[in-house]
This record gives sequence, C-alpha cells and structure tokens, in this order.
Amino acid sequence: MKVIICGAGQVGWQIARHLSGEKNDVTVVDNNPELVRRATDTLDVQGIAGFASYPDVLEQAGARDADMIIAATHSDEVNMVTCQVAHSVFSIPRKIARLRSQSYLTAIYSDLYRRDHLPIDVVISPEREVAEAALQRIASPAAFDTEKFLGGRAHLLGISIKEECPVVNTPLRQLSDLFSTLRTIVVGIRRDGRLFAPEPDDQIFVGDECYVFSVNEDIPRTMEIFGKVSKKRERVVIIGGGNVGLSVALALEEQTDRIRAKVIERSRKIAEKAADTLEKTIVLHGDGLDATLLAEANIDRADAVLCVTDDDKTNMLAAVRAKAEGCPMAIALVNDPTLVPMMAPLGIDAFVNPRATTVSSILRHIRHGKVLEVYSIGDAEAEMIEAEVLSTSPLAGQKIRDIDFPEGVLVGGILKGGKVVKPGADTRIEEGDVVALFSMASDVPEVERLLQVSIDFF
Repeated sequence: MKVIICGAGQVGWQIARHLSGEKNDVTVVDNNPELVRRATDTLDVQGIAGFASYPDVLEQAGARDADMIIAATHSDEVNMVTCQVAHSVFSIPRKIARLRSQSYLTAIYSDLYRRDHLPIDVVISPEREVAEAALQRIASPAAFDTEKFLGGRAHLLGISIKEECPVVNTPLRQLSDLFSTLRTIVVGIRRDGRLFAPEPDDQIFVGDECYVFSVNEDIPRTMEIFGKVSKKRERVVIIGGGNVGLSVALALEEQTDRIRAKVIERSRKIAEKAADTLEKTIVLHGDGLDATLLAEANIDRADAVLCVTDDDKTNMLAAVRAKAEGCPMAIALVNDPTLVPMMAPLGIDAFVNPRATTVSSILRHIRHGKVLEVYSIGDAEAEMIEAEVLSTSPLAGQKIRDIDFPEGVLVGGILKGGKVVKPGADTRIEEGDVVALFSMASDVPEVERLLQVSIDFF
C-alpha cells in the first residue's frame, strides 16, 4: 500500500513507523525540514519538505498513484484542504484527517465531509479520543492503562504487580485451573522494560506490568485476584479546563451515576468558558499547583485528580502536588513517552497518552480485514486488534489449537452471538464472530493476513 503522511510530528512519525515497519511504501510530508530529516533518518520512508496542501508538493510525494493520505499536521485547515486537493486533483481513494477544533466536529455540520462537499473519509478528533481515555482511567482506578473492546463488553487492563498480589510466582496455566470460570486472560507482560506475549508456563513476578483482557462482569474479581482494591469514585478534581478537561467534565455531568467534579483552570478566559458551559460543575480560576487553591477544591476529600493541561511537566507536578495534599489517586496526561518511566517513582498512578490514542484511532482505519478497533500498547510495542471474522478469513471454522498463530499473538476474547466467550484451545472461531487479538508489533502483518478478505468480498 502506498501512503502519504502529512505532518511529521509525534503522531505522523508514529504512524509512519507502524506502516513502514509493515513494508508499506510511505512518504512523509512536512514544512519543517528537520522533522522530515528525522523521519527519513530513523524510518524506512521517503521525505518531502513542503506544505502538504500544495498540489505540486503532493505530486512530488507520489499522490497520483497513492492509496491513502493521512493529514495529521497541526493545522485543521491545512488537513482539510490537503484532503480536498487529494480528492479533486489526484483522486486518492482514502483520506483521513485529524481535526482538533470542536466547531468542525459538531454533529449538525457532519454533511460538511460528504464527497461532494469536503471529501474526508475519516475524521479523527484527538481531544475526544483523549477525553474518552481519561474517563476510562477514572472508571478503572486500579489500572494504569485501559481500553474497551467487543462493543464495550470487555476491557484491556494494565495492572502493576505489587508484593500484595496473591498470584505472584504462579504459572498462568495454574491460574486458569484455579479460576476456571473467570473470563480473563493475561495477554501481555512487561518485565525489565520488555513487553512479550506470555506462554502458559510463564509466571507473574513483582514489578511486572501485566495486560489482561477481561469481560466487564469479571473485572472486579480480576482486580481482587491481582491484589487491587477498587473503590467507587465519587469526587474528582480536574486540573485543566481546555477541550479535554471540559469534555471530561461534561461527560461526568451526563452520567446516570454522577461523579461530582471540580475544575481548576489557570486562564481566566478558558475558565469563564468552562463555567458557562458546565451546569453542575464548580470551576475555579487559578494555578493547579497552588496548595491553597487545591485545598479550596477539597483535594484531600477527592477520590482522584485528573491533570490535563497542555503541558506534560505541569501535569506531572500537579499530580505529585495533589497526592502530597492527600488525594489518593493521580492521573496525568503526558504526550512525551520518555516521561512515562518517571510516573511510578513520582507516585503517579495512571497516565493518558494523546499520541497513543490518536495513533490507535488512525490504525483502526488502516488495518486490512474488517477491523473494528485497534489499540496501540506502550511505545508501539504491540497492538490489541478487534476484528470480525469473515467467511474468507483463514480463521473461519478453525479451532484455536489448529490456527498457526505467531508466538507473539494471543486471543483475548471472542464475541459470539452477543456473548463474550473466554477462548480455549478447543474453541472454534466461526464466520461472524468478533475476535480480540493481542499482537506484538512484528506479528501484526501476519494477523492482518489471517483477517484478510478475498477480493470478491468487495
């Protein structure tokens, strides 16, 4: 597949990394020559320095025979014009655009993106994706990472293994025997900085970070088995009242079992906008690092603090300060993946990575086969892929034991007729089933082959 990626920032670079690693023909376009040079020096891609919306620049990038264009520059307007040029001048079949402004995303204006208006096939909203990820972190407070799958019936949970974990040093095979009715599978383990798909005889050790796939009803029991106590969240303080913080606060207001929230925002203009928009949420104007203001927000009585300003270091410091003032749980939004290893030493319980959420959204629309969901794990080390099994897939009609999965691939769960089934060696995957697969990055092309449909499907 020939792909043009416009924008060589964190998201564009990560998408280029994924696609070039899978032997696609990738060209990166950016008006910053340094970012283009970084991409071409570190990845197997071609690079063009120039404005992505210019027809001559796109032609130089090979737009005349491109299969897809991904517009992920920092400007919504450049991304929109790029897709228009890609459609009108070069007839590129698939166009994906990242749009940040909420005004462009209002449902009543959705006709804007029709092929005869502004032809964008897929619109990705980082703020909405990040807000959803933040809400999931609040809902699963004992997990450092979480993502929903199979129509929201199951979740992938990241769990840090501490000394109080009852199943430390227990082989996974034995766990399956001990808790035979538990619909939970350990699909990934990070140990000493390396992520891998475990074998049945592998054990869990203190210090491991485990990724487990669990049916929703079994999550409380799963957390208990792994030594985690889940407490209901009733009060949350949100530091940062911009698009992400405001989206989270609005969503919390709309929940039936409402969580009471308070928002702290440094900018008076943004704070006033948030106060005007929110009906049941108190908005405080001031610095989220100010201990006096945190006390006014009753941080010591809050169940969690969510730090979502536009500065990584501010978020981390605010999280540390909030915990020092008595808040039991801190969640920080962090764009820079090199800062993530500092989270645990600083006592930050969970994080949201906007880059990972945006990359996951884009990958969902790139993967071959009838892929419904993709979640990028860690620093693009692995993916959780949800896909419908079609009649032309090599998986259809096969028992799991008879499928030649790569070593780095595990089946987390199967949705059969609206019910989530825990996979076993004798479980047969049928046409119409929806499977959730954990795959190391190097094995993703083989997973795509297993999910691939024949040309007559189209």
